[in-house]
Amino acid sequence: MSQSTNPNMPVKAAEARVGRENQRYNPENGARMIAGCICLEQSKEKCIMISSSAHKGQWVFPKGGIELDEGDDFVISAVRETWEEAGCEGRILKKLPIVYDTRGAKAPVLKQGEDFDPHKVIPKLEFHFYEMLVEQLSPEWPESSKRERKEG
Repeated sequence: MSQSTNPNMPVKAAEARVGRENQRYNPENGARMIAGCICLEQSKEKCIMISSSAHKGQWVFPKGGIELDEGDDFVISAVRETWEEAGCEGRILKKLPIVYDTRGAKAPVLKQGEDFDPHKVIPKLEFHFYEMLVEQLSPEWPESSKRERKEG
């Protein structure tokens, strides 16, 4: 492991964390909590995307499970996942609104124009995304042998 210049992530891991035994779930609705970054290039006109490990041929934003040992500041998880999956380092510009994934057989679908009500719809996932201005793209990162990276 090495020191990072990013104050949100003091140590860069050489290997990605795996498994769900340390994952955080929202105690109010049971949703698995996910964090990630929308990685903007300096011009802010393009963002970095990575190949999906679950769906070959699809491109996604770097994200992953919020872990219990990372505290209540989810930016730590977002920065860690972004490093592990995309090899991006940068400056967090802002937190984006929380997004709930309510897809699945057990979760009713929201009707268009209807506000989210946690008492009516049980989300499967709860996403905490941050806008990151990319300062460095590493040529090697923990998942570089498993994922491609592109700007889009």
